[in-house]
Amino acid sequence: MRSIYAKLLAWAAATVLLSSAGFVATFWYLSESHSAEHRFFIGVLTLQRDAAARAYRDGGPDALRTTLAEIGLSFEGEHHLIGPDGRDLVDGSDRRGLLAFAPAPRSAGGKPPRPHGPGPPVLVSPPTAEGYRFAAMPRMRFDWRQSLPYYLWIPLMVLGLLYALAVHLVRPLRRLQRALDAFGRGGLATRIGSTRRDEIGQLARTFDEMAHRIESLLASERRLIQDVSHELRSPLTRLGLAVRLGRGGDREAAMGRIKKEADRLSALVDELLRLNSAEEDPHARRRDPVALDELLEDVVDDCAVEAEAKGCRVDLWVDAPAVVAGDPELIRRAVENVLRNAVRHAPEGTAVDVSLRSDASLATVAVRDHGEGVPQEHLEDILKPFFRIQDDRSRASGGVGLGLAIARRAVELHGGAIAASSARPGLLVSIRLPRAGRAVDDGPECVA
Repeated sequence: MRSIYAKLLAWAAATVLLSSAGFVATFWYLSESHSAEHRFFIGVLTLQRDAAARAYRDGGPDALRTTLAEIGLSFEGEHHLIGPDGRDLVDGSDRRGLLAFAPAPRSAGGKPPRPHGPGPPVLVSPPTAEGYRFAAMPRMRFDWRQSLPYYLWIPLMVLGLLYALAVHLVRPLRRLQRALDAFGRGGLATRIGSTRRDEIGQLARTFDEMAHRIESLLASERRLIQDVSHELRSPLTRLGLAVRLGRGGDREAAMGRIKKEADRLSALVDELLRLNSAEEDPHARRRDPVALDELLEDVVDDCAVEAEAKGCRVDLWVDAPAVVAGDPELIRRAVENVLRNAVRHAPEGTAVDVSLRSDASLATVAVRDHGEGVPQEHLEDILKPFFRIQDDRSRASGGVGLGLAIARRAVELHGGAIAASSARPGLLVSIRLPRAGRAVDDGPECVA
């Protein structure tokens, strides 16, 4: 069930039904036991009837009175031998009212006598051949404590059901309390992993999402601090050396070095701010329709000047327009970082190819340069922050190793994926994003 209210209501209904069924079953059991006792008493009455009838035949009313007194010593109560005319064979009084409680014939099922109201019960034996019946009104002392043990299992069952309900509700709450305590003590990996579908399960899953979000944010902050500490150490050291060099006399060279390192620090801080922006809370992100074909045209136009300055060009191929849902600025930043990285490493006189293809569910942006490429073992590493290959893709190229990492984070925030592969020659970076809708296929076009 998906609601605690529904569970409580169903549990209460089940408890009432089971309790009622328990009372009915116990009463039926006791009734069956009473029927067996009744049949036993009828057998005893038959023996008493035969003894009384024999005494009446042999000695008349006086002998019958003596026999009935002897029977009363063993079985307390009133005892009467009734003739065929319904009169007491001792004093002649009318006893036909007692005969109404005679047992039904065997062919009718042998049902016990029907209740007769307040007073002692009446038991009547079957008739003899002469038509004599023996009626007894035993003094039965009923003690309610005798039947009470038969009903004790019902409240015990109800208590068991209530205990199971309490455990069902309290145990996950205690588990949640322990998880909150562990998380508050610094166990950021603490998760509940509940599979319940009610409000408690929803609360547990909300906690897991919150814990994952906080862990990701704190991890990114720690990683940022570590990376910044590592990256700032080298330019600061070189700045110190440049200052000492300037004091030694070569001021022009020192000022050039200081300017270069200051620019590098400025670029590093700018890239770090962008990376931190990409790692903000994904739930606060915009989810607007973004036309990828139009966005790619804008990005290609912006990068065309930089490509011309290097003596290369950027070619755009759009297989079909595609629309995705997300933050337009983040998606633009991802594509621009990948494209600028490709332009930075494209040889003079070559082209950087940018293409957009899509199917029913995904839109794929592919960016390829024709440079020396990246070794196979480093294709995953180049998407990590601050990773640089110490050859042509090094600090000399002007990057700080954060562009592709920013692109990767931005794409993943939109539920997509980014991958790098060897193009031989060059490097191919593919960005896959889930589509927000289908576009009309206008055929491929090239924008130079």
